[in-house]
Amino acid sequence: MDNIKSMIKITSLNKSYGKKQVLFDINLDVHEGELFGFIGKNGVGKSTTIECILGSKLFESGEILINDLDIKKEPIKVKSIIGYSPSEPICYEDMKGVEYLEFISSIYHISPQKFMQNLNFLLKALDLKEEDLYKEIRSYSHGMKQKLCLIASLIHNPRIWILDEPTVGLDAMSTFELTKIMKDYVKLGGTCFVASHNIDLIAKICDRVAIIKDGKIFNVFDLKKEPSLRNKISAIFIKLYNEK
Repeated sequence: MDNIKSMIKITSLNKSYGKKQVLFDINLDVHEGELFGFIGKNGVGKSTTIECILGSKLFESGEILINDLDIKKEPIKVKSIIGYSPSEPICYEDMKGVEYLEFISSIYHISPQKFMQNLNFLLKALDLKEEDLYKEIRSYSHGMKQKLCLIASLIHNPRIWILDEPTVGLDAMSTFELTKIMKDYVKLGGTCFVASHNIDLIAKICDRVAIIKDGKIFNVFDLKKEPSLRNKISAIFIKLYNEK
């Protein structure tokens, strides 16, 4: 275990909104080159945990290290190596798709050549038509906006890819293609952290899965070491949430 590198290490994370505590001593260790699943019902702390990882939410106590960098002390360095796709596509809808992607690319100082190389690959992988990039984003369907945000999250070749409910709004074929991209991404050494309601998908593709309930980590299951658990995660999840 000593040679396994942590890319996301959360230690004793606590987070409150006013007097309401929503995260209780969260501890997670996401390894380099793995596809890590994060599952739980709405309102139990999945998105809040992600927002703390990203540095977009302050937290009262605990520590979050991203590739050994402290999110509180070196937020810009951390954000430069993360790609993030939110549960709801958020982009500047007055822009055309290509303008938005060029804007995101400029933040990460991507060269025009690298931008076009990455863009062409991602357009094909996610089945988004090039001509659609020259339309205003406000005219896009929800699924097209989701694909645009997925492309934006990968345009700078991040070392860590964080996805919050990435399959919402995608049809079956697009979900299949996204799954393939996630698998290929980790095969190339990237680290993928995905939160989803799609428990069957998470159980099928992830190396390890954490279940969160009421702001606490219930357990982390190693599906590579125990592949038989892949068929049991849904039952474990349902049983946990049915407990009083």
